[in-house]
Amino acid sequence: MPAVSVEDVLVLPRLPGPSRGQVERPVQSVTTAPSALEGEGFPVRRAFAGVAISELDPFVHMDQMGEVEYAPGEPKGTPWHPHRGFETVTYMIDGVFVHQDSNGGGGRITDGDTQWMTAGAGILHIEAPPEALVLSGGLFHGIQLWVNLPRAHKWDPPRYQDIRAREAVLLTTQDGGSLVRLIAGGTGGFRGPGLTFTPITLVHATVAPTAQLVLPWQADFNALVYVLAGDGYVGAGHHRVQTGQLTVFGPGDHISVQAGRQQSGPNANLELLVLGGRPIREPVAHYGPFVMNTRDEIVQALADYQAGRLGQVPAESVPHRHPGDIAVGGTAVGDTGIGGPDGRP
Repeated sequence: MPAVSVEDVLVLPRLPGPSRGQVERPVQSVTTAPSALEGEGFPVRRAFAGVAISELDPFVHMDQMGEVEYAPGEPKGTPWHPHRGFETVTYMIDGVFVHQDSNGGGGRITDGDTQWMTAGAGILHIEAPPEALVLSGGLFHGIQLWVNLPRAHKWDPPRYQDIRAREAVLLTTQDGGSLVRLIAGGTGGFRGPGLTFTPITLVHATVAPTAQLVLPWQADFNALVYVLAGDGYVGAGHHRVQTGQLTVFGPGDHISVQAGRQQSGPNANLELLVLGGRPIREPVAHYGPFVMNTRDEIVQALADYQAGRLGQVPAESVPHRHPGDIAVGGTAVGDTGIGGPDGRP
């Protein structure tokens, strides 16, 4: 699991431990993600299946893509399809994906890169493995997360952010047993590079066997921990979790996860995706690739797509744009979202 790594985590800045009077978040639920096929047939785990949208808010959907070792000729992607009303975040851990969209954004992401696409009023995009990977086969593993947009920003123009692996903020914990990659949002006074309309925090953590991840967490955010690989224990009650399971935490000031003594599978460590955000608390109308507030807006999205008003397929791709190049106005972005049924109507 390459993502981004360092030879010695002890040289990294350390996250602060809990202060006196702070409360550890209790475990509210643990669910197991069912498996499915997405796009042209690549395997996914539906990470949020069985969890109420009110507990996920501001998130809508998340898929773990892979982890799968493709034979030559097997790698698959998705065809061109539309989105409106939310943001898709694709975090590539192993393998390579190429993205292109009708707003001119896109490029190649691999080993710890993140592409952050704000669909806003509407966009068409495609994600596929490059031809060389199709010919050779290889390991493929990533996450796609859907982040809802507030009503006030659902009709904003689309935009695209390219967050390279080297731009993630690297941290460790008080015991030095975890590598924490901060992709967006903030924890313990540190901030990641991702810019979001909806205030969220997104972290990929690698926890060594028996080590404990204690992560400060904003009190008005919800808190979710998804096990990408390995097994361990969550919360003060030491609830057992393993690959493909999602923990929803209750209110509090910090999250606690401990890695098991011996990890199962090919990975030597416990791999976690930790995410949370400030709930939007707005009505959600979700149909296929559209996330709006009302059924009428879904009907309008379908009509606009069929009429070609969500964008045109570009003749050629244009270079990525980095978060620092994007002007974000009129929204709280720094407070601080790879999706879901990317189904087409």
